Amino acid sequence: MKPCIIIPVYNHEHAIASVLAALKGYGVPCLLIDDGSSAACQAALSQLAAQEASWVQLRRLPQNQGKGAAVIAGLNWAHALGFSHALQIDADGQHNTQDLPLFFAAAQAQPAAVISGQPVYDASVPKLRLYSRYLTHVWVWINTLSLTIQDSMCGFRIYPLQATQALLQRVQIGRRMDFDTEILVRLCWDGVAIRQIPTAVHYPIDGVSHFDAFKDNVLISYMHTKLFFGMLIRSPRLISRWFI
Repeated sequence: MKPCIIIPVYNHEHAIASVLAALKGYGVPCLLIDDGSSAACQAALSQLAAQEASWVQLRRLPQNQGKGAAVIAGLNWAHALGFSHALQIDADGQHNTQDLPLFFAAAQAQPAAVISGQPVYDASVPKLRLYSRYLTHVWVWINTLSLTIQDSMCGFRIYPLQATQALLQRVQIGRRMDFDTEILVRLCWDGVAIRQIPTAVHYPIDGVSHFDAFKDNVLISYMHTKLFFGMLIRSPRLISRWFI
């Protein structure tokens, strides 16, 4: 394994320093992808990248394109640099960095699998967001014809880059908040194993959310519809997995 960490960043200048401080001790190279942030965030990221140049690299997208686009840029960059696996983690501090050893150990044991977080929420989670996730869970179970993916929305996961790059070169994945779910469903369709690890999630330390209630919900609804018809085409193969 040759892993790296990728962090998509959009206007999280107040949280990203703490996230990097928590990650530094693991000795894993980190790729920051600035998704067209404000001048203040750009300055903070430039300063951090200069201070931590031994393990942190920074790349900027010319304008804000969405979380998915930033993660895809990071995955492409990681693959070009020769990394075998990329751990995606959010920039707002919601994910438990103390679980990194569990994620990397799981990836070491199953190098061809996606290792994805299964959130364990505390009282900080917005209740509407918590309950609305269950609608996506049901659609994912329908669209994969399995219960393998218990949570498809957690942005704390390790991708095996060979399989992930093969998918990204073949299919255009959603560029916004639809990304995390769509790529996991499509990797499952491709026969990539999905292992989920319970991990504590806390919402978030800087209070910044980039979820657009209208635009992102429309995109997510469209994604589920598109995946449903994709499932119908693949249903004989997906059903055959029940008997293996």
